[in-house]
Amino acid sequence: MSDRALQMLGIAAKAKKIASGEYQTENAVKSKKAYLVIVAEDASKNTKKMFQNMCSFYQTKLVFYGSRESLGHSIGKECRASLAIIDEGLAKSVQKKLPGTTTE
Repeated sequence: MSDRALQMLGIAAKAKKIASGEYQTENAVKSKKAYLVIVAEDASKNTKKMFQNMCSFYQTKLVFYGSRESLGHSIGKECRASLAIIDEGLAKSVQKKLPGTTTE
């Protein structure tokens, strides 16, 4: 998939600026290290709701984008329902590349 946003996630992962998986993403948000949280569109309703509430409370940008498989693959891992970008510059770059997404 030649998706610019997913390519940027790969760059962020190589730079060690991504927290992936539910536990690490949650920790990044709660410790105010996350600048952008991406939740897969095919994540469970509970996962989406949990991150929606958490990101709203901690005032962190939230985007629903891609599939669990494409998110995981873009960062060189197995399926990932959620990930957080912990670098402000990279978060802004990824956000610019996201086509027609819903943000909080």
